[in-house]
Amino acid sequence: MSRFDTLRVVAWLIRDTFRQSLESKVFWMMLALSSLGVLICLSFGVQGGAPLHRPDERPDFLPRTASSAERTLAPRDGVDIANGSLTLAFGAFRIPLGRDAQDAVHFLQLVLATGAADTVGLLLALVWTAGFLPAFLAPGAVTVLLAKPVSRSLLLVGKFLGVLTFVLFQAMVFFLGTWTALGVRTGIWDSSYLWGIPLLVLQFAIFFSVSALIAASRRRTVACLLGSLLFWFLCWGTNYGRHAVVALPVLNREIAPLSPWLRGTIEVSYWALPKPADLSLILSHAIDADRHFAAVPEFETVQRLRRFHPVLSVVSSLAAACLILAAAARRFATTDY
Repeated sequence: MSRFDTLRVVAWLIRDTFRQSLESKVFWMMLALSSLGVLICLSFGVQGGAPLHRPDERPDFLPRTASSAERTLAPRDGVDIANGSLTLAFGAFRIPLGRDAQDAVHFLQLVLATGAADTVGLLLALVWTAGFLPAFLAPGAVTVLLAKPVSRSLLLVGKFLGVLTFVLFQAMVFFLGTWTALGVRTGIWDSSYLWGIPLLVLQFAIFFSVSALIAASRRRTVACLLGSLLFWFLCWGTNYGRHAVVALPVLNREIAPLSPWLRGTIEVSYWALPKPADLSLILSHAIDADRHFAAVPEFETVQRLRRFHPVLSVVSSLAAACLILAAAARRFATTDY
C-alpha cells in the first residue's frame, strides 16, 4: 500500500470510531459531562477582593525546593486582606473570598484538572470506550474488512488511533470549554491549565493499549474493561511503592532497609511498567498544584533526592504502551476468523 492509501485507511477508521461513538451514545455521555463542567465554570464569579500578590512578587514566597511547611509559614511584610466574594450557580450562592481572584480561579482549575479529568475522567473514558475494539474485532464485523487488501496490523493500529482521536476531541472540549468559560467570567486566562489535554490523552493511550491487547485475544468488553482498570491499579501501586521504598528510609529512619534483591525488583518493575502516578505528578507541577495542595511526602522526598525523572518517566511509559500495542497487533494478525 502507498502512503496515501495508508492515511486514507486510518482516516476512515477514525471516522468509523466517531460513528460508533454516536451509535453507542458514548459521544453524547462524554459531551454531557464536559457541558456540565463548562456550565459550572460559567456560573463561577469573583467580586471584589484585593490582590494577595504584589506586581513584583511571585506567588511562591520560597523556592520550589523548600518543603510544603516552609512555604506555608514563610514570613512576609504587610498584610493584604481579600474582602471580596465568590459566587456560584450564577450568584445563587455567595461565599466570602479567602484568596484573590487569580488564586480562586486557579484552585477551581486544579480541581477540574486533577480530580475531574485526570482521575474520574480517565477512568470513565476507559470504561466507556472498552467496547469499541471488541465490537470492531467481532467476527461478523471484521470479516468484511479482512477481505480487503489492508494488513491486519494497520486495521488494529488505525482503530486504536481512532479511539485516541475521539478521546483527544473530548478532552479538548472539556479543557478548552472550561478554560474559556472561566476566562470570560473572570477575565483570568491561565494557559498552564491546558497542559491537562496532552497529559490526559497520554495516560489514556497507555492504558487503552492493554484494552487493545485483551480485545485482540478475547474480544469481550467486560474483559477489556476489567483488564485495563486492573492494570491501571497495578501500575499505580507499583509507581507509588517504588517512591515509598526510596523515601521511607529518609522519612522514618527507624524502618529497617529492604534487601538489595527486593529493592532491585521494585526498581525494575517501576521502569518496566507505565507510571500513572508520575504522569499525575507532572500534571500537578505543570499547573502549579503546590500553591493549594500539600505534596504527598513520598513524592516530595523522591524529588528532593533527585530520584524522579519526568522525561524518562514519560518515555518509558510510552515505550511500554508501544510494546503492548505491538503485541496486540501481532495477536490480531495471527488470529483465525
